[in-house]
Amino acid sequence: MKRVRTSDIADKVIAFNRGLRYTGELPEGFQVLNPFLENPETMQVMEAFYRKYYNDTNQRRFIIGINPSRHGAGVTGVPFTDTKRLESVCGITMHSAHTHEVSSWFMYDMIAAYGGANDFYGQFYINSPFPLAIIRATKDGNWLNANYYDDKTLFEMVKGFMIESLKKHNEIGLDTSEVFILGKKNADFIAKLNKKEKLFDRMTVLEHPRYIQQYKSKEKQLYIDKYLLAFEK
Repeated sequence: MKRVRTSDIADKVIAFNRGLRYTGELPEGFQVLNPFLENPETMQVMEAFYRKYYNDTNQRRFIIGINPSRHGAGVTGVPFTDTKRLESVCGITMHSAHTHEVSSWFMYDMIAAYGGANDFYGQFYINSPFPLAIIRATKDGNWLNANYYDDKTLFEMVKGFMIESLKKHNEIGLDTSEVFILGKKNADFIAKLNKKEKLFDRMTVLEHPRYIQQYKSKEKQLYIDKYLLAFEK
């Protein structure tokens, strides 16, 4: 495994999250949630997580999600990690919020099969091209999770921010020879960005944890095995 020659990975990720701001435009009916600004405890538990698992200079492989959900990283600041898994697996308690997120359920079952959180996070770094939660208004006045690609105008407005975010992730000290993209539609959009920006050498596409957990739960072990096979190197 290569080593990154500057500060610890933890320092870089924490600095990235501390500086996260989206100041661009959004289409009517969409909002961006920044948990690091909205809940002081999010910053605390996020820092505790990265100090625990990334307090070294070892290079990681990059797993790329879509954008955080408001019940997962939109609360904890840790990708694919709700407060249940943050406490039960990572040993970090969040007192101001209690969330359950279906993608987190699959991801941590996969992590357990890989060998546990220490082994997994020692090899992999997870984040998203748009690293803040996006929500959209419904006709009855409620708010639902949204993906950056759900609306063409939304994507065009956030595209520049996404490219800069991916470049900053790479600068953390990641192996960009092969990245793992979660979700086929997500991969289509990232492929468009990658064709122009040359961010990654090769992209391996895996089904998104939410899709697996919601629609393929009876075949869950098959998808866990697929992830593990893809991660072999």
